[in-house]
Amino acid sequence: MARNGVPSARPPRELASRLDDLQANINRVFLGKPEVVRLVAVALLAEGHILLDDVPGVGKTLLAKALARSIACKFNRIQFTPDLLPGDLIGVTVYKSQTSEFVFQPGPLFAEVLLADEINRATPRTQSALLEAMQERQVTVDGNTRPLGPPFLVVATQNPHEFEGTYPLPESQLDRFLIRVKVGYPNRDAERAILTQHRAGEPVDKLEPVLQPADVLALQDYVRSVRVDEAIAEYILDLVGETRQHHELALGASIRGALALYRAVQAYAVTAGRDYVIPDDVKTLAEPVLAHRLVTRSWAAGGHPDAGPVVRDILAKVKVPT
Repeated sequence: MARNGVPSARPPRELASRLDDLQANINRVFLGKPEVVRLVAVALLAEGHILLDDVPGVGKTLLAKALARSIACKFNRIQFTPDLLPGDLIGVTVYKSQTSEFVFQPGPLFAEVLLADEINRATPRTQSALLEAMQERQVTVDGNTRPLGPPFLVVATQNPHEFEGTYPLPESQLDRFLIRVKVGYPNRDAERAILTQHRAGEPVDKLEPVLQPADVLALQDYVRSVRVDEAIAEYILDLVGETRQHHELALGASIRGALALYRAVQAYAVTAGRDYVIPDDVKTLAEPVLAHRLVTRSWAAGGHPDAGPVVRDILAKVKVPT
């Protein structure tokens, strides 16, 4: 029985075999980046959120919309601006004179897949409203608690090369994102295919769903049962512990970071057709899950913030379980 009370039509193990279909469906329109699509699928299955950190025009909106259509979920896009208020996200209660009652009008936050475009352009107050909703998966308006989803996935974007008029997310809020990924430009062959594909209009509008929301909830429950050997768990703790004492880091990963990596590798195993985690799963996801949670000493001094090289250095040093 799925958490929204609607049973999935198929058992979880059978649904897991359909994840290839899900990724293939998205890859039909989001060309040349299968590894990015897989990370988005991991975030969905692990009940996390994803931060796409890249320049405009590389298909971030297309990716989120393709995911929503592939799982038959409602999709909303919010363009973050400095004048955006929390009520613009959550919604407002308005008085209806015809019926003499107050009626809640939900904002764009009420969607199963939400694209928060250029999240770093909104003020910290508005950012906090979104991140609280991401953490709690609910909002409270006028004393009434209203659930979000399920499922509920936020795909947020920010441009790492534009700083004027932006409010960078602090480390405590970056920590709310399960995965951060840089999309990057497609290769020349993929870019040529994109030009050809868009001759007849927007291909994402023709996508058909391959999973239903109840199927997604069943898969999320199934991910929790994926076996993580004690040696793998110790490996995760070793990696996280090393971030807290590495000479190039001013701030290491939190307990939430360890939990995020644990849950992410469970989901990654399911996308590989396994019900158990292997060390390579941890090595693959360590950087996209941990790097944005770390503060380098050069960043603290006003330098470059990328902690990816440090994570790779830690992976090379920490012994891999056999």
